[in-house]
Amino acid sequence: MSDMRTLPVPEGLDGMRVDAGLARLLGLSRTTVVGLTETGAVLVDGSPVGKSDRLATGSRLEVTLPDPPRPAAPSVELVANLHVLHDDADLVVVDKPVGVAAHPSPGWTGPTVLGGLAAAGIQVATSGAAERQGVVHRLDVGTSGLMIVAKSERGYSALKRAFRDRTVSKHYRALVQGHPDPTRGTIDAPIDRHPKHDWRFAVVAGGKPSVTHYEVIEAFPAASLCDVTLETGRTHQIRVHFAALRHPCCGDITYGADPALAQRLGLDRQWLHAARLGFPHPADDRWVEFTSPDPDDLRSALDVLAAQA
Repeated sequence: MSDMRTLPVPEGLDGMRVDAGLARLLGLSRTTVVGLTETGAVLVDGSPVGKSDRLATGSRLEVTLPDPPRPAAPSVELVANLHVLHDDADLVVVDKPVGVAAHPSPGWTGPTVLGGLAAAGIQVATSGAAERQGVVHRLDVGTSGLMIVAKSERGYSALKRAFRDRTVSKHYRALVQGHPDPTRGTIDAPIDRHPKHDWRFAVVAGGKPSVTHYEVIEAFPAASLCDVTLETGRTHQIRVHFAALRHPCCGDITYGADPALAQRLGLDRQWLHAARLGFPHPADDRWVEFTSPDPDDLRSALDVLAAQA
């Protein structure tokens, strides 16, 4: 079986090579995209294209993604890059690098958090769907930072309840284009799949209630660094909400970020990092909290902005 994706080329990818553009758009590695072009699985307006062909806004992409193979054990390097911050009988907290998915999914052939934990000999809870057992919340492939995975059934139930009851504190750092006004506020706007492009999400009337709080903590001439907290945990919530304010996360081409600014900052993903995570521990309800520093690529982008300022 295979997964067929049909979608338009967004403005942010206009003029970009097929391998680079599709890798960014679909969250695939460039090697994977090159393989798809070599087998004729990538069509633009009905015709096969090569890896170095250029994309044009408004063209219709058709990409046939094969079912993911059974994931192989990740390398020792990947396991080390996961940065296991805490490991006990009920849960494990990892610092997820960019380019790693939370769990296997159709079309994704890259590394996963669950695969890395398995390779490290860490067994997770069996609750949840087969491909994401133990996963109580997720981060996008292009978002780095803190994730919890349940190891015990008690841990899974308690953590899912904590997320549902909003007793989990999630702080993200987001570098967004421009300068949000006011500099501290709440974005309360429902989110659902985009009515025309179901490969992404949008603020949609009748969508799922979604609430994001933000505060600008540092302003640069071209962008603002924000501390962001979530009341809800919708897919792409921070990215969608800031895009709706016309302040997309820097580097987030899918949601309208300026490719020229992303290039100037050396970004090939959205500037978004899950920096702090606190929750009541399933064993005794004591409050535990973990932090993660900005990864190198995100720090470099801030250095560029600071130097220009």
